[in-house]
Amino acid sequence: MIVTIDGPAGAGKSSAARLLAERLGFEFLDTGAMYRALTWYCQSRGVDLQDLDGVVAAARQMRLELTGSRVLVDGDDVSLLIRTHEITRESRHVAGNNGARAYLVELQRSLAAGRDIVTEGRDQGTVAFPQAECKFFLTADPRERADRRRRELTARGESASLEDILRQQEHRDQRDAEREFGAMRPAADAEIVDTSQLELHEVVNRLEASVRKRA
Repeated sequence: MIVTIDGPAGAGKSSAARLLAERLGFEFLDTGAMYRALTWYCQSRGVDLQDLDGVVAAARQMRLELTGSRVLVDGDDVSLLIRTHEITRESRHVAGNNGARAYLVELQRSLAAGRDIVTEGRDQGTVAFPQAECKFFLTADPRERADRRRRELTARGESASLEDILRQQEHRDQRDAEREFGAMRPAADAEIVDTSQLELHEVVNRLEASVRKRA
């Protein structure tokens, strides 16, 4: 069974997807980590992120492993390195690269083949897994999303103002929604969940109940 969770940054996708997978006994696929990892890989090897063909070539060369909460690139643990504010900002180049995106979508499908999996991202229910048995789209108030991101950065020792994060978030939402390939939007058959006023366990309780009804 494939469960997809899509939505914008700060809506709580990753945390909810990870916990939901644990409750269901499913595997968890963090597709955002794949784009971040490729961004880090390109930067670490001097590949210009605006070189479309160069980024696609890098994607094919990169040996990526996702094991639980760890992200390995060519055997090195980059789990923390890919979560910085800079990588978040620069990953837009990879996300907007149609060739790289198509390659990563195929990789996502191969990782999910024959498995019970919860996968989260921007286009999981619309592009990567349109046949998924259960689809969700998480959203939240923009300021609440930005404040969640600010708290996350603060916990890692990084600083960013709420207004700066909110402004970058607005630009990112627009880019994601207008992307030619893999635009962020709810699948027609997705259940939309507003997490603005919900605690994590409340979100996951709702998702779990829906999944078990369809299992």
